[in-house]
Amino acid sequence: MDPATIHALLTSVRNGSVSVSNALRQLRTLPYADLGFAKVDHHRALRHGAPEAILCDGKTNAQILTIARKLLAANTPVLATRADAAAARALTRISRKAVYHRAARVVVIPSRPPRPLRGDVVIVTAGTADIPVAEEARVTAMTLGSAVDTVFDVGVAGVHRLFDQIDRLQRARAVIVVAGMDGVLPSVVGGLIATPLIAVPTSRGYGAHFGGLAPLLTMLNACSGGIGVVNIDNGFGAGHLAHRINTLGDGDQVASSEG
Repeated sequence: MDPATIHALLTSVRNGSVSVSNALRQLRTLPYADLGFAKVDHHRALRHGAPEAILCDGKTNAQILTIARKLLAANTPVLATRADAAAARALTRISRKAVYHRAARVVVIPSRPPRPLRGDVVIVTAGTADIPVAEEARVTAMTLGSAVDTVFDVGVAGVHRLFDQIDRLQRARAVIVVAGMDGVLPSVVGGLIATPLIAVPTSRGYGAHFGGLAPLLTMLNACSGGIGVVNIDNGFGAGHLAHRINTLGDGDQVASSEG
């Protein structure tokens, strides 16, 4: 049960349209539902502003669908990440509102009509090969309620392509920079803007790239200040953090993350 639903329920109790016993029955989904193989955290949106997401990788389709149905029954939006084609097909069958973002490998099922997106997040990629990770970040941040813009393929091999975007990056509340290979783009961008920057290393590259370890170490050793680094290919984590930064000064952050 999300914060808006709980607020509406308590208002109904106050004005007498819902009895206390009825309200208690509805609140039994808090704080979590024990499914045996998973404990679905219905209280998460109240604690930190965003509902529980489903990491599809490693789960069976039956497990994914059971968790998704439990979230939807509590009027909680579904954000299912790392969904392969089979998982996506299964999820899109349980709701006509389900959308599969193929590049991001994310399925989103909203629990209510969409609300206006807030703030300003910009996601930058070094190359076209980094777009899937950037898309995971974009879909995550937008599902949580942030407005997101993208700037693709402005890596340091042609750094002049970046300079046309500096004004745009400086206006943003949060910037995500996604890069593989040598992973130096976040340090370059970080030296040009005052905006908080989240660096995302990707597993795209040649030879001694080591599956993303090389750009991860580069980003951790960035000489520009104001840069935080998430794990390799972790677009979800970057999008989640960017949303928090983006909405930090907007008052009720819990309400802002309903999506």
